[in-house]
Amino acid sequence: MKNCIGPIDDQENPFIELSKQQVNNLSSGLRKNIMVYVREIKVHPMTNNSIFRRIRFIFELSDVAITEIFQLAEVSVSKSQVVNWLRKEEHEAYEAISDEHLAAFLNGFIVHKRGKKEGATPPPEKKLTNNQIFRKMRIALNLKEEDIIQILSLVNMKMSAHEINAFFRNPSQRQYVQCNDQVLRNFFQGLELRENRTR
Repeated sequence: MKNCIGPIDDQENPFIELSKQQVNNLSSGLRKNIMVYVREIKVHPMTNNSIFRRIRFIFELSDVAITEIFQLAEVSVSKSQVVNWLRKEEHEAYEAISDEHLAAFLNGFIVHKRGKKEGATPPPEKKLTNNQIFRKMRIALNLKEEDIIQILSLVNMKMSAHEINAFFRNPSQRQYVQCNDQVLRNFFQGLELRENRTR
């Protein structure tokens, strides 16, 4: 049986395969870190709630601040809803946040970071893809291609400007590429490192 860890540079095969013997030959500290990483990937996939929690944690948003961000998108939510969305999945009061509510939060986050533009507030999408989440975060933080490359490099993920731009193209375009969980997870992990360094 083999154990998989990642990511590495090869986007076609984003995991390194190690035999059980190779894992046993690693130092105890490194082996423990790898096992924690693998367990996290298995137990904590990129769900709407995990993304919601990551943004709250990275930007140190209080429950009240989150309700105010929703209001910036002209969507009202209660503090108890926010608390239950932030709970871990194993908690009995946990509630899954819908695509529409996460989209509304991200729309409000854009206004929170960039200010409100003239015109009507765009309605939140009823279905949300990783590409749309990535795009909304890019807009909110005013990120250029070189900023995203630098953020991903903090977690040892190498991507070119061409590869990154493919995520933000219209889905009808031939160059459009779906953003997978690995890329989005690494983006948020790198973003957390960057934000911690600037505090």
